[in-house]
Amino acid sequence: MLHDLNPEQLAAAQHGDGPLLIVAGAGTGKTATLVHRVAYLIGQGADPRRILLLTFTRRAAAEMLRRVEALLAATGDGRGAGGASVRVWGGTFHAIAARLLRIHARDIGMQPDFTILDRGDAEDLMHVARTALGLGRGGSRFPQKSTCLDVYSRCVNAQLPLNEVLHTAFPWCLPAEEGLAQLFARYTDAKEEQQVLDYDDLLLFWRGLLADPAGGPRVRERFDHVLVDEFQDTNALQADIVSLLRPDGTGVTCVGDDAQAIYGFRAATVRNILDFEQRFPGAEVHTLTRNYRSTTAIVAATNALIAEAAERRDKELWTERAGGGRPVLATCRDDDEQTQWLCERILEHREQGTELKRQAVLYRAQHHSMALEMELSRRNIPFHKYGGLRFVEMAHVKDLVSFLRLAENPRDAMAGLRVLGLVPGIGPKTAAALLQTLGAAGGDFSAWAGARVPEPARVAWPAVGELFATLAAAGPGDVPAQVHAVRSVYGPLLERRYDNVQARLRDLEQIEALAARAQSRSQFLAELVLDPPAYTQELAGPPLLDEDYLVLSTMHSAKGLEFDVVYVIHAADGNIPSDMATGSAAEIEEERRLFYVACTRAREQLYVSHPLRYYTQPWAKADTHGYAQRSRFLTDAVLAHFEQVQTGPEPPAGDEGPLERVTTASIRASVRSLWEAPAEA
Repeated sequence: MLHDLNPEQLAAAQHGDGPLLIVAGAGTGKTATLVHRVAYLIGQGADPRRILLLTFTRRAAAEMLRRVEALLAATGDGRGAGGASVRVWGGTFHAIAARLLRIHARDIGMQPDFTILDRGDAEDLMHVARTALGLGRGGSRFPQKSTCLDVYSRCVNAQLPLNEVLHTAFPWCLPAEEGLAQLFARYTDAKEEQQVLDYDDLLLFWRGLLADPAGGPRVRERFDHVLVDEFQDTNALQADIVSLLRPDGTGVTCVGDDAQAIYGFRAATVRNILDFEQRFPGAEVHTLTRNYRSTTAIVAATNALIAEAAERRDKELWTERAGGGRPVLATCRDDDEQTQWLCERILEHREQGTELKRQAVLYRAQHHSMALEMELSRRNIPFHKYGGLRFVEMAHVKDLVSFLRLAENPRDAMAGLRVLGLVPGIGPKTAAALLQTLGAAGGDFSAWAGARVPEPARVAWPAVGELFATLAAAGPGDVPAQVHAVRSVYGPLLERRYDNVQARLRDLEQIEALAARAQSRSQFLAELVLDPPAYTQELAGPPLLDEDYLVLSTMHSAKGLEFDVVYVIHAADGNIPSDMATGSAAEIEEERRLFYVACTRAREQLYVSHPLRYYTQPWAKADTHGYAQRSRFLTDAVLAHFEQVQTGPEPPAGDEGPLERVTTASIRASVRSLWEAPAEA
């Protein structure tokens, strides 16, 4: 059963009952080791029903348990034949929490028929509480329900007081601290009255159950072994749960890689894996260092990259995989040149036999792929996009585009309802009436000038009416000016409606810059319309039905994936690391780990690129620009492992013979005729 493991993996799989931390470097066979450890425990006589396997996705748990069952069946172990995957307690933290709370609810005074709120339900309940307290009715801005829920969730998962969370993660909400405290009290009271739990409550109540003198022992006696995957992604609450499940550490196995801890924005903390021995005294640490994914050159480069981390588990990955070229650092003139260079390399690798779906372009922020997406569409190169909605499917982008769509086609009811719904005080009924008025006027937006709107809408409504009059008068051309006009009106509405305001406003600036390429409004809108995503959190649908497709992904969403060829783009400081994540040393270190995760996705070839110039508008329209510096993570020690190239057109080839070089003397001679008399014949 264990013959496929290397010595490091084997030692970890056969560890005894004491607390164990398996530090699994990128591509070192973490999942195989964990699967074999579960199978080994069962093979040694452990009751599968007393094993708890905690993961971060339901799919990961199901796949691991399927592989455990296959291993046991292959060895002829009767324990596997009966269906180990059914009897082992396996699932996500939240799923296991719900299951245990159903069983032990009465131990903590709950009814077992409690209901669980999804994200939308929780936001709505938060909004009810917000409205009941009259928050947001005064003269100052108060965060909307989604932001309020984000703040609440960070407090619960990080186990940090409200003031600290606001200072570190939501500084723009500090003026609302007193109101938020009242709101969260009202929100929690409402959940208690209704016997409902939100997503965060599942973990909170599980920890509470484990801490209960009566309920805790009943839960603990169910399990002899607790195994946790991706331990670097756990938050303070989850780490407490693991400790309370096995207080002395007996039977605890945690697997993870501190170098891949990249979810601090979800309240995960790398301290859980760095401080494992303090939490579980006497713990053993087994480190997996043999990389099965990448070539020698890539492993050497990524080792150098993570070696500069301020604090880490010491490990030097190695591999026996030869071949492949050195990683390449490409310096490009600007974003357009980077996009052209990328497409050329992608097609070149495809012609050499590397399918598009074995290639991936990774980036830090969604808007970094916008120019590339449009160029891929123009070149008829199909692609899948990971990491949430496509840029143009994000709410604030769709809002802005809806203004342009309605100006282009006043009969577009969906765009109209979306635009009008942004105006405070205008609900679906009023919006429908306004669109009916517009239709009766044949699409003449001047019909809205005398329209009656509810009192709360009267402040913002005149600006909206003037905007559409401007857009109608502008006609189809001068698209950047139209986008700018929309931004000036939509900006204040965005600030009232969404969190992460500054990041969203920068996205809108990107759209205005991109609009400079368009010859008409209709062309611009047509280019922005991509096929809608299949999912809103993971995989977005392909823009073309094709048997092959390029992968585009944020760095966060690429974690756990691997590709033959990887392109990491926009490796300029301010993008990698993101200027939104440089407020502290801890944030910068997480950005370094994120860059490491991106680079370690490559099996055969790694390209990193960055533009030298970032233009306020595309360079063909205006030359106002700033120079970018390459990422601070690409130090001299790291660059020693890269081949550095300058992109751009090659000099023309020809057989005209040696070209006459221009010299300072020839330049000066070219103007002598301006003051010298011509020589006499």
